[in-house]
Amino acid sequence: MADLIESTVARRVWDSRGIPTVEVEITTTGGARGRGIAPAGASTGRREAVELRDGGPTLSGKDVRRAVGLVQTHVAPALVGREVADLAGIDRVLGALDSLDPEPDRPRLGGNTTTATSLAALHAAAASRGIPAWKLLDPEPLRLPRPQIQIIGGGAHAAHRTTVQDFMVVPVSATSIEEALVHVAEIYRAVGDVLAARGPRRGVADEGGHWPEVSGTEDALDVLMAGIERTGLVPGVDIGISLDIAATQFYQHGLYVPDDGVAISTSQWIAQLVRICRDYPVITLEDPAGEDDTIGMRLAVAGTDPGTLVVGDDYLVTDAERIARAAEDEAVDAALIKVNQIGTVTAAANAVRSAREHGLAVIVSARSGETEDVSVAHLATGWGADFVKVGSITRGERTAKWNELIRIDAELGGMPLAPVPRRRPR
Repeated sequence: MADLIESTVARRVWDSRGIPTVEVEITTTGGARGRGIAPAGASTGRREAVELRDGGPTLSGKDVRRAVGLVQTHVAPALVGREVADLAGIDRVLGALDSLDPEPDRPRLGGNTTTATSLAALHAAAASRGIPAWKLLDPEPLRLPRPQIQIIGGGAHAAHRTTVQDFMVVPVSATSIEEALVHVAEIYRAVGDVLAARGPRRGVADEGGHWPEVSGTEDALDVLMAGIERTGLVPGVDIGISLDIAATQFYQHGLYVPDDGVAISTSQWIAQLVRICRDYPVITLEDPAGEDDTIGMRLAVAGTDPGTLVVGDDYLVTDAERIARAAEDEAVDAALIKVNQIGTVTAAANAVRSAREHGLAVIVSARSGETEDVSVAHLATGWGADFVKVGSITRGERTAKWNELIRIDAELGGMPLAPVPRRRPR
């Protein structure tokens, strides 16, 4: 007998930055229950799904009472009686409700509303079958995603102390999730020691990384390298570096304004990044150019070595058509996948499929405003992602996801990590 949706309720909960967000809970006639919480980004692409916020003076306009109300008045009646297993159908309902407004960027329900509901449906469908969510996506995964973990925060995550937004490490020689996390935890502590020897630190960045006093991007990279070496791990052999440039944040009128405040052209900026990628063991370079700067993205792909993958985040916004076009333009080597950029699990799965069909690597990512929701761990596993990116090795909203990957690994009896991909010939 089909298990049908009996109720859909929403509530206002809080994310890691003290900002309200939407939680949706779906209950079925068979007693299954699933919850989903929408994350939120600090740096966002212009084309990604727009959140529905209340505006006005309360909580700086960021309250979500309207979104919660829409779940009760619009979403719940539309979903009651539907088969919970029909995730694509549920997401189509959400899309249809959004399409009541002619704009394509989801101002009707809000990307936060649709994301929370879609994730809740995923978990309810899995609970209905008595299995974890990852198993609903892939009953027999062959690997776990390799973690990308923030050690130093910059850009919009740390009051723009550096141009680069995330300085991450990737444990490339680790063969298990447990070993990978041990390597990263050792590096996090070692970098803290290096910074302590230099003087006072500013604090902790949005995603749990160190927020240091540094003179710029390369100074931060030197600190990171010193920390890696202090652990006895070898940069480029045991540990790779991933950089999230988030270049849209400092792309103005066709020019880039990096650390030193001097505006430079696209070719000059990409040349700087290419040099950095050759001076340091950078294995992924995310959003090196602005979200509309296809020339810059193509220059980055053409200029970097095959061991450095150029990743599209704001440039792609988890959109299957944009991913296909960017691959054909040779503007990216990998696609970053964030459910709340596109609004539903089904649409994000289509983006993953598009990336794979076009020979791109896949990175499933959380956001800077996160909660205890662990969906990212299940999605990254079930979609067979190459990497998973959720922030640092500290703060509960981050460790919740790493710990969930440890549990998934145990359920699977110990799984190898995905191999580190290289640029594929085109």
